[in-house]
Amino acid sequence: MEQQQNSNRRSFIRNVSLGSLAALSLPQIVSAAVNSNESESPARAKKLTLKKDAVILFQGDSITDAGRKRDKMDPNDQGALGNGYAYLAAATLLTEFPDKNLKIYNKGISGNKVYQLAERWDADCLQLKPDVLSILIGVNDYWHTLTGNYSGTVKTYREDFIKLLDRTKQALPEVQLIIGEPFAVNGVKAVDDKWFPTFNEYRVAAKEIANQFGAVFLPYQTIFDKAQQHAPGSYWTGDGVHPAIPGAGLMAAAWVEMVKKN
Repeated sequence: MEQQQNSNRRSFIRNVSLGSLAALSLPQIVSAAVNSNESESPARAKKLTLKKDAVILFQGDSITDAGRKRDKMDPNDQGALGNGYAYLAAATLLTEFPDKNLKIYNKGISGNKVYQLAERWDADCLQLKPDVLSILIGVNDYWHTLTGNYSGTVKTYREDFIKLLDRTKQALPEVQLIIGEPFAVNGVKAVDDKWFPTFNEYRVAAKEIANQFGAVFLPYQTIFDKAQQHAPGSYWTGDGVHPAIPGAGLMAAAWVEMVKKN
């Protein structure tokens, strides 16, 4: 099993090499998305500053989790970072800023909604004292209402998210926040027309919350929409929600794009 996992990881890294990403015009896709209409979103125009010895924490659901090994607790551990965008972003950050001694954690858990982040927030966020906190949450807050497993609304999502960030800022007043936009690619397996327009309300809520808290905002829906000008949605995501390898590459590149280069 361990040998197979190592083989899968080597294959994963090989498939997201810079050469393959460049062939898909990834820099152009990301730049066009994160830099468009900045005047409409003050949060999107912000950039992160990484200080020396900074602690960076990725939080969220299965998109962030991406198969991470939860028994691995050390920062910058390959198994602990999973196989998704958090791992790719961490790899780039550690490569580009070797002098900063960054400590990067991934604490995403598959299936989580905002209230479930709150239930584990002390141990999985506040005790780590992150300097940069990245949160991508919201798709399950809507998706699980379709499966009958959850009765929350966009009002629930908004209120729970605001309470979580209020609590975070009280404990960590200097933390830099980066909030990812919940996204869904219509017409790919799990996502169809019944998601819309209601799901869009969660996207709007995330953007407004990012502005309210002065967070960097990552417009992931725009990124995936633009990416479909290059390849179909099924290329970027396996089920409309979880990114495939190139989709994770897009997300990681967008994340790193929001870091000041100094």
